[in-house]
Amino acid sequence: MKFSRQTTLRSQATVTGVGVHSGLPASLTLGPAPVDAGYIFVRTGLDGADREIHADADAVIATEFSTVLGDREGPLVSTAEHVLAALRGMGIDNATVEVDGPEVPIMDGSSAAFVAAIEQAGIVTQPAVRRFIQVLKPVQVKIGQSVGELRPFAGGFRAEVEIDFANAVIGRQSFSFDLSPESFRRDIARARTFGCISDTARLWSAGFALGASFDNTVVFDDTRLLNTEGLRYSDECVRHKVLDVIGDLSLAGLPLLGIYRSKRGGHKLNNAVLKALLADRSAWRVVESETARRPVRGHVEAGAGTVGGLVAPAYGPDVS
Repeated sequence: MKFSRQTTLRSQATVTGVGVHSGLPASLTLGPAPVDAGYIFVRTGLDGADREIHADADAVIATEFSTVLGDREGPLVSTAEHVLAALRGMGIDNATVEVDGPEVPIMDGSSAAFVAAIEQAGIVTQPAVRRFIQVLKPVQVKIGQSVGELRPFAGGFRAEVEIDFANAVIGRQSFSFDLSPESFRRDIARARTFGCISDTARLWSAGFALGASFDNTVVFDDTRLLNTEGLRYSDECVRHKVLDVIGDLSLAGLPLLGIYRSKRGGHKLNNAVLKALLADRSAWRVVESETARRPVRGHVEAGAGTVGGLVAPAYGPDVS
């Protein structure tokens, strides 16, 4: 984790595709934003004035199959997590995201196209010092068999994610990841969204996955992978879940300094843990640059399952 000054984009870059759930065409344009702006989504192409929203935890209005941002007037844009992951993963602090449809285009199901757009636009350093949200004490949320928590961590931001699917081809996978632009580009950005062919009819009847195809989704049946080109990583499914974590937790508004652990998680759990952290004002603080390098006495993550040198369960009681 580099502790430096804030960054934004040098110019604009546009990608065009379809929404994975809506099936509707959409163009997305990434552009620069001023110091301390964070990520600003602008929905264009509406009757009347464009609608603008700051991408933070309070803007999340749905998390069933994707992260949907909106306001009192209703949904603004859905499936925001992949472009958010690219921005946070590539170390962008401030950016505008203009979308002319109801959903961010899915592209190939990963963040790769958005990373390419960021590189095309260029990254510039801004005069203000980068700020962080530093996790000071563990915060945990359980939703059924899903468990997620944020804990203090002295090494920047780390994600430890485990998935466990009834589908035997996916099965149980785990992945640990320390965030940097280099590691995000290499290990996470190209991991695609995935699903089971047996769920297709149910999703279609509910109005989801109308734009899904083998071009943007890794698809499994009960015994095999159906995409002829194969996987990009042997554990691509769990890596995509890490991608979603990075995007969903970017809605903290500032980069997180902490470790996030989840079992059987998804957008709903990610958002719930983030909101639980932010709701407990004693669980975090905003720090700048050199301050962020100094551990918090009594709350340093000394190793997996430890706080301040005392042994503690990583997730609490086992989830069956």
